[in-house]
Amino acid sequence: MFDILSYTFFQNALIGSLLASIICGLMGTYIVTRRLVFISGGITHASFGGVGLGVYFGINPIISAMAFAVASACGVQWMSGNNKVREDSAIALFWTLGMSVGIICSFLTPGFMPDLPSFLFGNILTIGTADLALLAVLSIIVAILFILFGDTIKSVAFDSTFARTQNIPVKTVEYIMMILIALTIVATLRLVGIVLAISLLTIPQMTANLFVKRFSPMAWLSIAFGAVYCISGLAVSYALNVPSGASIIFISIVVYAIMRIINRMSVRRTKYPQ
Repeated sequence: MFDILSYTFFQNALIGSLLASIICGLMGTYIVTRRLVFISGGITHASFGGVGLGVYFGINPIISAMAFAVASACGVQWMSGNNKVREDSAIALFWTLGMSVGIICSFLTPGFMPDLPSFLFGNILTIGTADLALLAVLSIIVAILFILFGDTIKSVAFDSTFARTQNIPVKTVEYIMMILIALTIVATLRLVGIVLAISLLTIPQMTANLFVKRFSPMAWLSIAFGAVYCISGLAVSYALNVPSGASIIFISIVVYAIMRIINRMSVRRTKYPQ
């Protein structure tokens, strides 16, 4: 196992795992607290439209996926925020639009699309320098925003109505966070893919929430759990020769289930001591 650490692709995978854990830990905490999981799932699948357009027009699929995901995120926020369309209907619209555009462009692209499985299911072992740079820049931006404006973000996440009474620019914060959610999702596509990306933004937070209830401790603990899940998933992927993205998510769900059982047993013993 340790021999593989000498390979550049595996070193990139480890670095990518740690960077993804940071950005997903912070953004995922906002998503779970704000109850935006369904919206994030819609943005995740909508990004496939950008991947398809990028392949069809011969541009970097990550760049086109970012543009499509950001446009979809802002579209959902605008349509639901102005009460023009119900939120779930707006999500369904952009979700299905992205998937349909992606499928059409994939079929219209001449020849075989070799990177399609990696975008759908992820392959952390294929990430390169450009992917790491994107993750690093985005992690720094998100970390700085949470450090400088953490209280504002928490206020909007927990109670946007009350935040408005405190003269907090709620709409601006919501649009910025939606854009960052879209960028985070696209940045992690190489790791776990479109199908599983939302799991990396929710399961570490669910596990952390078993132990802590406050926003900041939950965010930091989510980063730790995310790193453990990614590294453990890589180890399982290497040992069993199975896809890395699926391994990471499978490990995270198993650990969450075990932690939840242990947590429930400890709570029961506290309430009903023998």
